[in-house]
Amino acid sequence: MTTCAPLLELRNLQKHYFLRPNLLGKPTATVHALDDVNLTLSAGETLSIVGESGCGKSTLGKTVVRLHQPTDGQILLDGRRVDQIGGAELKAFRARVQVVFQDPYSSLNPRIRVRDTLSEPLHNFGLAKDAAAVTQRVEELLDMVGLPRDAAGRYPHEFSGGQRQRIAIARALSPRPDLIVCDEAVSALDVSVKAQIVNLLGDIQKKTGLAMLFISHDLAIVEHLTHRVAVMYLGRVVEVGNRREIFGNALHPYTRALISAVPQPDPMNKTRRKLLTGDVPSPIAPPPGCRFNTRCPFATDLCRAEVPVLRAVGGTHQIACHYDNLVEAAA
Repeated sequence: MTTCAPLLELRNLQKHYFLRPNLLGKPTATVHALDDVNLTLSAGETLSIVGESGCGKSTLGKTVVRLHQPTDGQILLDGRRVDQIGGAELKAFRARVQVVFQDPYSSLNPRIRVRDTLSEPLHNFGLAKDAAAVTQRVEELLDMVGLPRDAAGRYPHEFSGGQRQRIAIARALSPRPDLIVCDEAVSALDVSVKAQIVNLLGDIQKKTGLAMLFISHDLAIVEHLTHRVAVMYLGRVVEVGNRREIFGNALHPYTRALISAVPQPDPMNKTRRKLLTGDVPSPIAPPPGCRFNTRCPFATDLCRAEVPVLRAVGGTHQIACHYDNLVEAAA
């Protein structure tokens, strides 16, 4: 992991969806999918985004790769803003930032062979020198993801789910990107296959030095793969830290509840689960102040009135909570 300037930086990133237009075409409701997200990611680093369904994880990933246009805020790659670029600049950006989607059964075109799937990015981004170079790159990619070279002549339906996801990973690696966004890339796979894909991603990162934004709800996998973790709740980041800080010393009550819900393989482990009451509020009408205040057992009037700022608490550890004493009480 490097200590130089970040490869990717998000500054006060917002993504809102405007719904229910009236007769004049103006929206009457707004989904607050992302609000004031500030994160950095260095070259060669894995930053995992975790949280409950609907917290904004996938929206964050799609906004980073510019599949969704941010409502406000900035996205910087190597210190240069990329949230407003278009045309040739956007095309060059997408060669450097690739994505692996959740479902390998729908993310691959069933009508084209693997060879064409892997070579298409080379042609799209002007990286194909000649046919021999394309063939060589396709073979390199198949070797990299652990598939036989004769897979190039086959169609996606001839492969298992895990093999299809290897093809999707190879496609993302084809233009030699600096960053890959993995949007629940292993959640649709069997447990044993998940482990293989996670190990594969780790090996590829060591060999290529690429950065990964790993979006997942599976904390056991995140703990194995990641360097740092950002915990999201209802569109906001509530805690950020390295693997040891989050999994060994989580401070935010929400993070502690998430970690306590992870199944323990040791039947003698008597760790008490921290249960949360109530449901996640609607992102159309998020509560004022701290968005976790409706479910936090330590919430005060201040929590219900003011939004807590993400602040440093030592090392790389940051939390968005008004009170240190309440965080300590959450233990």
